[in-house]
Amino acid sequence: MNEYDSSKMADILKDSHALELTQDETQADVLLLNTCSVREKAQEKVFSQLGRWRKLKAQQPEIVIGVGGCVASQEGEAILKRASYVDLIFGPQTLHRLPQLFDQAVKQHRSQIDISFPEIEKFDHMPEPRVEGAAAFVSIMEGCSKYCTFCVVPYTRGEEFSRPFDDVVAEIAGLADRGVKEVTLLGQNVNAYQGEMHDGDIADLALLMHYVAAIEGIERIRYSTSHPLEMSDSLIQSYAEIPELVSHLHLPIQTGSNALLKAMKRRHTTDEYRDIVRRLREIRPDISMSSDFIVGYPGETEQDFKDTMDFIAEINFDHSYSFIYSQRPGTPAADLSDDVPLEIKKQRLALLQQRLSQQSADISRKMVGSTQRILVTGLSPKQKKQQGVSVDNAEKSIAVDFEAAVPGISTKNSQLTGRTENNRVVNFTGNHDLIGTFVNVNITAAFANSLQGEIHLAGLHSA
Repeated sequence: MNEYDSSKMADILKDSHALELTQDETQADVLLLNTCSVREKAQEKVFSQLGRWRKLKAQQPEIVIGVGGCVASQEGEAILKRASYVDLIFGPQTLHRLPQLFDQAVKQHRSQIDISFPEIEKFDHMPEPRVEGAAAFVSIMEGCSKYCTFCVVPYTRGEEFSRPFDDVVAEIAGLADRGVKEVTLLGQNVNAYQGEMHDGDIADLALLMHYVAAIEGIERIRYSTSHPLEMSDSLIQSYAEIPELVSHLHLPIQTGSNALLKAMKRRHTTDEYRDIVRRLREIRPDISMSSDFIVGYPGETEQDFKDTMDFIAEINFDHSYSFIYSQRPGTPAADLSDDVPLEIKKQRLALLQQRLSQQSADISRKMVGSTQRILVTGLSPKQKKQQGVSVDNAEKSIAVDFEAAVPGISTKNSQLTGRTENNRVVNFTGNHDLIGTFVNVNITAAFANSLQGEIHLAGLHSA
């Protein structure tokens, strides 16, 4: 979602003020931070970066510095107490107002703040989405109404609201017309989607995906992030009915302890989560599961942690975002005693991540010898490094004219990269004209962060 919002900020300012992205901050006229406040560490990085930008502002007072996203929404005017030189402060739901805030800051020579929650208005003021490759993010809803005790999202992004069904379908159809083949449907709690249709009926995520799958050109569908409470019968059944829906699901649980799930106000049990996984694997035996885990939540005992480790092994999670618990201002858990010593938290996190890494490596090794359908996204990192081309320049050149934009790069026998349905990076040798297409690749080796493969010539897919 943050990546999606960042791209929209760039789109908006390009459309309104002809501003172009630069990776060199010393050349920038506008410096924007899109921020996350889920963890304290991420929040503190904001102020560290602002401290570095203060020197640029001192040298070039006309530079406009903005802070957006969840930290902006959470801190508001308090940001100015620590960084008075910031010109713009805007929340996730007001990024569409950037052009007006920018003009006012320049004209009035004072900081502008807008961290309100205008909800759906944001999507009515977005320019046409950019297409940079064959995969795209599409935000279909925002906010969360679950109010888990540890989570700041409902306070920084607001309650759940869904984009109208027809708007989402129209956006994806437009992306497909411009070559997009894979879409990821986004939302803080995406499987709670309830989009109003033109006839007044309400579409859930399952119905939306049926319509998306029917759009000519769309061959792969992902969605993230989900909540176990919203894994409806219709959504689970979608895995039997929609072949375009990938055999991968990111479904956060946070802990394998029922006592902690209750304390976290997750409103489901480990048995209910197991039942979801059982039903999914009956339909898709090869489905890959990933999740989120918090280590060291207040009151976590050795038994709670053991329950989590046992649960991870039982489900055989492929991947996880796992973190040490950090108090978030304004959340119910912030009032609890953070009673798990930091050293214990670190030890538990290391053990948990080691277990998950082992499971992920085992799954990767079992993929060796299989044939995987890959969406080719571009040159492999190794190829880019060998050719001395930055990631941004390489991707832009692909969208225009590969040989003309990046002279000297071979169009034959290049190291290409793409992703499997279960989100594995696969590198293999092939011609650059495969970029943006699906190909079948035989997996020949598994490494820590990627797979190696060879094109299965009999199974090439056309663009």
